[in-house]
Amino acid sequence: MSNSALNSIEKKAAFSLATVFGLRMLGLFMILPVFAIYGQELVGYSPIWIGLAIGAYGLTQALLQIPMGILSDKFGRKPIILVGLVVFLLGSIVAAMSETIYGVVAGRALQGMGAIASAVLALAADLSREEQRPKVMATIGMFIGLSFTLAMVVGPIVAQAFGLSGLFWFTAALTVGAMFMIQFMVPFSVNKAPRGDNVALPDQISRLIRDPQLFRLNIGVFILHMALTACFVTLPKQFVEAGLALEDHWQLYLPTLLGSFFLMVPFMILAIKKQKEKQMFSSAVLLFSLALLFLWYIPSSLFSLVFLMVLFFTAFNYLEATMPSILSRLAPAGVKGSVMGIYSSSQFMGAFVGGVLGGAIAGQFGEQMIFLVMACIGFLWLIAAMGMKPLKKSKSFSFKTTIATEEQADIISEQLINLPGVVEATLVHSEAVAYLKLDDKVVDFQQIKTLLKPS
Repeated sequence: MSNSALNSIEKKAAFSLATVFGLRMLGLFMILPVFAIYGQELVGYSPIWIGLAIGAYGLTQALLQIPMGILSDKFGRKPIILVGLVVFLLGSIVAAMSETIYGVVAGRALQGMGAIASAVLALAADLSREEQRPKVMATIGMFIGLSFTLAMVVGPIVAQAFGLSGLFWFTAALTVGAMFMIQFMVPFSVNKAPRGDNVALPDQISRLIRDPQLFRLNIGVFILHMALTACFVTLPKQFVEAGLALEDHWQLYLPTLLGSFFLMVPFMILAIKKQKEKQMFSSAVLLFSLALLFLWYIPSSLFSLVFLMVLFFTAFNYLEATMPSILSRLAPAGVKGSVMGIYSSSQFMGAFVGGVLGGAIAGQFGEQMIFLVMACIGFLWLIAAMGMKPLKKSKSFSFKTTIATEEQADIISEQLINLPGVVEATLVHSEAVAYLKLDDKVVDFQQIKTLLKPS
């Protein structure tokens, strides 16, 4: 079978797991474009509670993301994913049946407890070969991006037709569909990828949190999602005040998000072809911060809001798409699962803090002040981003090995690191696996395989 294309199991796994991930994220995101308005009808309404309802899922996601991945390693991927979806379903039902904002907050927090992201990604790794894994992961990433765009369009339409409770019942129905897909469409795991590749290892986490280059990305994704969530505490109201009825908001979000996807393409081409990744990354953070600053400074007309939202989402989409790629290249060989676990937890914690902070700022200083505070934090991120080291061209690979002793592993590690194109080598003889970071344009794969399987 050709190694250059996905096989039937990999295609089925990529589509079904991406759909499951996308349906779940669609359910989480649909509240963003409508809750600032519909939440005012709930008993107990206040800006801080609006922020909590929008971001509550982020706290429980952040706390449980790594433990759920570890549990999936122990009890199996599918059982843990199904348990997570059941919890998410219960959270959706609690929110749908609530007439108070406190009940919605509780439901959103319960939704977040169904933290299946790490288990889904681990299952995707289990069901794909090393050389095809990036394609499977890219498919899942694409569906996450599409789910956000779809949520911005569908959320206002569903809420207008069925109300806020209908939005949560719709989310519950999507979750049931995702459960059926996991049970009947996702292939059973036929192989298991090396643990360090996909599941967080507790003994590695504290060391990786302190790594200065990884920390810049973790704090970056925290700020990115903090600002996004905080802004949606006020943006839907501003669109209504500018003359756009809530049921028509999809007409704004759809062209804005599609336009931002097209505009970010030149950033990506310049970064890759001209090897200006660090400069383009810093430029995107600058654009992100300036868009927030102008949202605070420029009077809110419909034209200015649309223009600045296009700039904001151009920067947001570029940063959201490129940071995981940069992260995988910076991650030490053999601990990609731990690195991604910390990154995902930072992302979800940012969403929680953004909701709380946005609500608190709106209650104390007015909603317009949200943009100024987020812009100032964005400029602090820009300073940190400018301190990033230039990126080396490399990809992560894992190989089976027949090395039996630690002494032999040390000798062969030294031989590997001296080969052209080998950036980093980690051999775990107890798992019979080698984790390598390679420049695949230079390296001789046959030479590596020969070293890893000594006679």
